[in-house]
Amino acid sequence: MGIEAGLRRGLLAVVMLGCTAGVADLLLIGHYEDPWQYTPLMLMAASLVVGSALAVAPRRGTLRLFRVLMGACVVAGLTGIRMHFSGNREFELEVFPKMGGWELFTEAITGATPVLAPGTMAVIGLLGLLYAWRHPGARADRG
Repeated sequence: MGIEAGLRRGLLAVVMLGCTAGVADLLLIGHYEDPWQYTPLMLMAASLVVGSALAVAPRRGTLRLFRVLMGACVVAGLTGIRMHFSGNREFELEVFPKMGGWELFTEAITGATPVLAPGTMAVIGLLGLLYAWRHPGARADRG
């Protein structure tokens, strides 16, 4: 196995580990109270299935699907940051309606809902896209 192939396998392993930890964490904290909260669970679970298929036999169609899932993880992660921040901000304004500026920002960013936690999902997606970038299996199916 060459250096590139070894790095690729390592990237996929990190993505799979991140998705496994992410799914476990979200289930443990009960992150399934409304439909929006299912999005990261479903994306990471699907990424585990497709990533497992890639580990066994990287095929062009599977790589395409993986790229789509990884792009969706990036978007979902960034959207989650915005949603967590907005939720914390709304809560602070309900409790302290006159709060504004830097104080409101710092209270929202450090609120009860972890604002930067969804960023982990975006990082997982970026690592997955790096894994799939110029992947040899994308050129042609083997077999």
